[in-house]
Amino acid sequence: MKDRAHFTRMQDSTAEDWQRIGGEFMQYAQSLPDRVLTHLRLLDGDYGGFPIDRLSHCRQTATRALRDGRDDEYVVCALLHDIGDTLGSYNHPDIAAAILRPFVSDANHWMIQQHGIFQGYNFFHHIGLDRHMRDRFKDHPHYARTEEFVALYDDPAFDAQAETLPLSEFEPLLRRVFQQPRHTIYKAQ
Repeated sequence: MKDRAHFTRMQDSTAEDWQRIGGEFMQYAQSLPDRVLTHLRLLDGDYGGFPIDRLSHCRQTATRALRDGRDDEYVVCALLHDIGDTLGSYNHPDIAAAILRPFVSDANHWMIQQHGIFQGYNFFHHIGLDRHMRDRFKDHPHYARTEEFVALYDDPAFDAQAETLPLSEFEPLLRRVFQQPRHTIYKAQ
């Protein structure tokens, strides 16, 4: 059994406790790409009434972005954009955005966080919602980027006949993007 901290309340923790925790954290953080891929695989075989399963949709979205010459970060965002479907049935873009936040630009983060509302333009009117809901963001600097993401990659990625690369093609990209966080809530003073 590994050595563990000895406090029962964080306010009673010591620097030695946090040295132990920090060492464990670094190992755990390095396995984040593996955990993300495992969670993404939960979408395999889950059709939810769609023409293709959710994992195929994510892979197809990423394939389209990759074939279009998008950078690694953008392709990883395309791959993970619907990863939140399993846990956030009513707010899946927020889940994906939270996973991606430490590793991606503000533009890509916003794009993933808002993609659901932008995709709604294509179907909200069929379910009694306002398809123009995205218009409330018209003046946002990332509006056009998000509109383009949906139009070029997310919206057309339900085609059972379209090229859909295997998940293994995207693993190296995901590992590169998740190698070093850009943003973290913990900042030294």
